[in-house]
Amino acid sequence: MKTRDLAYVALFAAIVAVLGLIPPIAVPLVPVPITAQTLGVMLAGSVLGAKRGGLALLLFLAVVAVGAPVLSGGNGGLGVFVGPTAGYLYSWPIAAFVIGLLTQLFWRRFNAAYSFLANVIGGIVVVYAIGIPFTSVYADVSLSASFVGSFSFIPGDLVKAFIAALVADGVRRSYPVIELPARQPAHH
Repeated sequence: MKTRDLAYVALFAAIVAVLGLIPPIAVPLVPVPITAQTLGVMLAGSVLGAKRGGLALLLFLAVVAVGAPVLSGGNGGLGVFVGPTAGYLYSWPIAAFVIGLLTQLFWRRFNAAYSFLANVIGGIVVVYAIGIPFTSVYADVSLSASFVGSFSFIPGDLVKAFIAALVADGVRRSYPVIELPARQPAHH
């Protein structure tokens, strides 16, 4: 990995940490707050691509694990990896990777609509698929109650996906960070 790639990974881990300064919003009856940090997950994947986006979130989680209070609400340390929000945290590197992979797959015809779709699939579907079961287990609520409780996050997450799509499209047009190999001519 090049020095520039490491700098991008560190930069986006820092962006997720800065988004943690925005106070979490408590949701009635749901033990998981609304945070701005999933916007950082979406941005990392859609701007950096699969590998670097996933690594940025792994780096961020490593910083959390050593105790830095960089999660929304000033949380950090190993304890956050065994509570109701743990699944959401575990999902972040996977979500960034999926968003980045979809971004790379659609790169040649990439626009804000494709980016929005990639952010919805990776940043909402993947995050919920991993987060909801963990919340069910750690909050001792039924899976269906955890699933229904997650509905309160959808409007905000759609807004975050939209913002990330606009940013990613703008970055791609002005300063593309994702570099794909040139197309090889077909041999007959």
